[in-house]
Amino acid sequence: MGPGSRCVSAKCSSCCDLSLSGKTAAGGSGPGMGLGRARGFPPSCLRVGLFSRDVMSHGDDQQPQALAKPTFSDAQASALVESLFGLKVSKIRPLPSYDDQNFHVCISSAKDAADEPTEYVLKISNAESSRSPELIEVQSHVSMFLRAAGFPTASVHPTAGGHLSSLVSVDGSSGVAGYLLRLLSYLPGTPVAEVPSSPQLLYEVGRLAGKLDETLQKFRHPKVSHLRRENFIWNLKNVPLLEKYLDALGQSRKREIVVQVIQLFKDEILPKLCHFRECVNHGDLNDHNILVEPSKSAFGDAVYHVSGILDFGDMSYGYYVFEVAITIMYMMIESESPLHVGGHVLAGFESVIPLTPVERSALFLLVCGRFCQSLVIAAHSCQLHPENKDYLMITAKTGWKRLQEMLDMGRKAVEEIWFETARSYDSGVSM
Repeated sequence: MGPGSRCVSAKCSSCCDLSLSGKTAAGGSGPGMGLGRARGFPPSCLRVGLFSRDVMSHGDDQQPQALAKPTFSDAQASALVESLFGLKVSKIRPLPSYDDQNFHVCISSAKDAADEPTEYVLKISNAESSRSPELIEVQSHVSMFLRAAGFPTASVHPTAGGHLSSLVSVDGSSGVAGYLLRLLSYLPGTPVAEVPSSPQLLYEVGRLAGKLDETLQKFRHPKVSHLRRENFIWNLKNVPLLEKYLDALGQSRKREIVVQVIQLFKDEILPKLCHFRECVNHGDLNDHNILVEPSKSAFGDAVYHVSGILDFGDMSYGYYVFEVAITIMYMMIESESPLHVGGHVLAGFESVIPLTPVERSALFLLVCGRFCQSLVIAAHSCQLHPENKDYLMITAKTGWKRLQEMLDMGRKAVEEIWFETARSYDSGVSM
């Protein structure tokens, strides 16, 4: 929180006011957030002072809009964990994030809770997403459903009041903003972006994407309809909505490339949507949302297996082919042989869900469309939120180069590489 922040009364999920002492979470006086507990009120009642900031919306509205990204300090986050969830924090540190705020939290384990996790992630949703608590509730239930089905997803630690999340209201210079807080189990592993991209790993990631979509067909929840996010900018069918953000690219060759892809998308993908098979997509299986751990193969070299699946914030109804296209695109980013990535990922996915001919015919443009989504939205977000530029531009560092390589080689040549590589798995000799 910057100088000049103020602490005034606000309400949280339990709908009660709290009078604060005006001291920092650490106990000393200063400009930080004042925290305290009112006599007779539950621990989820907090009063917080914070300035909100504006960044690109990750919500369902197709228009850019003010989105307050949380800016809690380590001390404030620690106090929230202790007050809302009744856990004693021993260590806390911030984690990178796009438009939410995440903290790695270590807790002091009680003697009677030896089986409980000692590491968590405190996830504070941005103000725009926090206006859709039903959607976040469904995301939490999906994560728990998948965990029960054997996937390495996070569990959700309930609040002291037994809820999956808590809404904390914050008063700042631009008015009151609400932030939904959840405490998720910490998942071990290294992001795929930081390990060698082998055919074995790419195949496993593709198979994971297929298994996720297949398993989510069995998910049932009374609020699952909230995953029908028609104007959600990150849904792959909404590539044409990027036209509203093209000014972020200026008058450049990059803009010309995106305009070209958008037109091809309108002409060739939109008419095919009715022929694609619908499902619920994770929608963001990027190389930072999949964690892996190494194990030794029979030959002594390192073989990686998936140990964690992160971030269900982009979930929405889509199509099987969307999931594999999104996964291919992100796996291309750090690969030393990016144009061969698609075949290995596709082979893994099709070992679970074979694509139809019409779905396969759309794959090239869908991957190009996802590159454009990531690159354009990142450029737009950087204009609104320059202090988060390093994180926002992760994909852009090599993304433009990868997209240009695909377009230079052409659809026919790229598809030939992908489909031939995928076929090689059928013969037992992967390329």
